[in-house]
Amino acid sequence: MPPTPHRTGDSRRQYQLVADRIRALIEDEKLAPGSRLPAERELSLQLGVSRPSLREALIALEIDGRVEIRGGSGVYVCPTPAGTGEAATSALGESPAELMQARVVLEGAIITLAAARVTKAGLQRVEEALAAMRDEHAGGRKPVEADRRFHLSIAELAGNSVLVDMVGNLFDGRHGPIAARMSGQVESTHTWQAALGEHEAIYRALEARNPQAAAAAMCTHLLASHDRWAGEPADSAGKTIAEAS
Repeated sequence: MPPTPHRTGDSRRQYQLVADRIRALIEDEKLAPGSRLPAERELSLQLGVSRPSLREALIALEIDGRVEIRGGSGVYVCPTPAGTGEAATSALGESPAELMQARVVLEGAIITLAAARVTKAGLQRVEEALAAMRDEHAGGRKPVEADRRFHLSIAELAGNSVLVDMVGNLFDGRHGPIAARMSGQVESTHTWQAALGEHEAIYRALEARNPQAAAAAMCTHLLASHDRWAGEPADSAGKTIAEAS
C-alpha cells in the first residue's frame, strides 16, 4: 500500500490539496473547456503524487463539475460556471485510501482479540453474515449490508462496544461521495467473488480459533480491497483511463 503524506500544518485532506494543484495547472496552462488533461500516469509524475491520490482528486473535481472523466478516453476540462472563479476544492469525506489503511490497523488488531474470545453464538453470527453474503452474490446483488454485518460480528466477539462503533463508522465511509464513485467504477461480480473468498478464509481462521491466522486473513482481505479500489477503472473494452490516447 502506498504511503499517505502526513497533513502537517494543513487540516485539509490530501485529495483536496492535489485537486487544487490540478485546478492551478488548468488555470496556469490556460486549458480551455474540452481540453484533455495529461494521461493519469503522466499527470501523477508531473505533480509528484501517487496515482490513488490523483484518482481521488480527479473524482473530487468531477463532483465539483470542474472536469469530466470519460472511461476509455481520458479526463476533460469543463467550463467554470460564470462568477465562481477557481474556488478551492471542498471536503467530500475521508480519503478512501486512508479509510482502508485505518481499517487494516484497527480490524487487524480486533480480530486477534476476537479469535481468542470466540463463542459458539458469536461465531454463528459471523457465519450467518457470511451465508447472507453468498446468497446476495449468487442473486447478482452487491452484498454490502451482509459484508458490514460480517465485520461488525467479528468486532462484537472482542467484547468492546467502542471498537464495534469504530468498525461500523469506518465501514460506512465507503458511502462517502468519493468512495462511492470509486467503488462504482471498480466493483463487479469478479471483485465481489474475490472478496467472498477472502471472507471465507477469515471465517475459517476464526472457527479454528487461531489469532495469528485470523489477523493475517483479515489484513490480506483489506489490503486486497484497497488494491481493487486503487486499481485502474476500465471501460467495457478493458481500456483504462490512463491508457487512453
